[in-house]
Amino acid sequence: MMQIPPQMHEQYLQAKEIIENSKDIKVYSHIDCDGICSGAILSTILDRQNKEHEIEFVNLDVLDNIELTHELTIFSDLGSGQNIDGKARKGQKIIVLDHHPPLRDLDYKNDKNYTHLEINPMHHGIDGSYYVCGGGLCYFLAKEFGYTDLSWIGVLSAIGDMQNTKSGHFEGLNEIIQQDAIDGGYLELTKDDLNIYGRNTRPLFIALSYFSDVKLPITNNTAETMAILEELGIDEKHNRKTLNQLTQEEKNRLIQYLISMLAKVVPGKYVRYIPQLIIGDAYTFLKEDPQSFLRDGSEFSTAMNACGRNSEEKVAMEVLKGDRFVALDELESVSLDHRRNLAQSIAQVAEGDETNIIEMENLQYFDGTGIKPEIVGTITGMILGYCDWKKPIIGFTQTDEKGLKVSLRCSRLLSYDGIHFGNIIRKVAADVGGSGGGHAMACGAYIPIDKKDEFLNKFNASLDGMLTN
Repeated sequence: MMQIPPQMHEQYLQAKEIIENSKDIKVYSHIDCDGICSGAILSTILDRQNKEHEIEFVNLDVLDNIELTHELTIFSDLGSGQNIDGKARKGQKIIVLDHHPPLRDLDYKNDKNYTHLEINPMHHGIDGSYYVCGGGLCYFLAKEFGYTDLSWIGVLSAIGDMQNTKSGHFEGLNEIIQQDAIDGGYLELTKDDLNIYGRNTRPLFIALSYFSDVKLPITNNTAETMAILEELGIDEKHNRKTLNQLTQEEKNRLIQYLISMLAKVVPGKYVRYIPQLIIGDAYTFLKEDPQSFLRDGSEFSTAMNACGRNSEEKVAMEVLKGDRFVALDELESVSLDHRRNLAQSIAQVAEGDETNIIEMENLQYFDGTGIKPEIVGTITGMILGYCDWKKPIIGFTQTDEKGLKVSLRCSRLLSYDGIHFGNIIRKVAADVGGSGGGHAMACGAYIPIDKKDEFLNKFNASLDGMLTN
């Protein structure tokens, strides 16, 4: 198992000492599941250390040249890629815990009249996309204080950050966190399970119909999923099961069926990746009520993201910190509203006789005017199931009179091809006077509204010869 490099461990000891010797503390964290988990871990450390603190969940664009008004400012799941200390004053202290590509190197802290401590796995040769995320980095700080009971939040942050998408398992430093959570009795790991969302809250025939990495006969077609499950003898009309109610033998039958279905529709070079689309580890949080949606890792992480998309990060954080009454009720209501918004937006773009998805040679896109910028990425991912999976799909929505938010999603099969759309979108956005970046399969940008066509044409041209038709 990978260990924390000695130099990185030294940094954690320094971070612990800085926190112990600070009184006036502000935390900035990101608004997605990983950022909210990061914030919850840091806030719990500070509570237990009797340190008064403020916490604010922010998007990246507010960070450049931020006013630093506290003795110690901690940035989690953000900060490495932003100019956060442009206004740092003598004697102030800054800690950054981030896994995104860093602007500064390890020597940056030297010759400053303030303290700058940046803990980033990439400084130590560790890939921040798959081996540890923001919440994981915050957990290792908690561990220095002896708080290994927060390990499950570190696992949840990695699930939300999709750190397991490449292999279906956690690797690198994430494995240490996962093991701590198992050893503490917080986590049950089911290896190589059927990887379907809604394990114990959705009937299986509905859960299967959401399969969207590759468009199949079952995608968005519950009549077809019911027929297949009945034919396989797994489900019956008057006794609909969830995935968790299947025996291992029934799961194996379904896995074999899905593999053969996929093998019929994907080009030969992708066949070896098919198992990775449908098989992966499943995570059960043992301290949660067996009937609750918090019991399953992917459902819990979705609820965290729903809060981030609807400016309710504090609600999510209170649930993580242990409030299972008031905050949990609020979380359920935010999740419900979020699902309603998603359904309405998808209907607007993809359902009905007239589809609003426009095809270009190497990509497809839709105009999501009226869709909230916070959810356009989620919508784009869900619309994959309605269109040609062999091309990436891009969604646009307005942020204000002058700007567009751009979100891109693609089938995991394209990322196995080695295409990194995050790097491509960063370059194309910069070419048209915007900014962007992100992961291989999920990324985004902000561009001037009058540059939309130029952006599309440049993006389309930059993919020439990359995609399999």
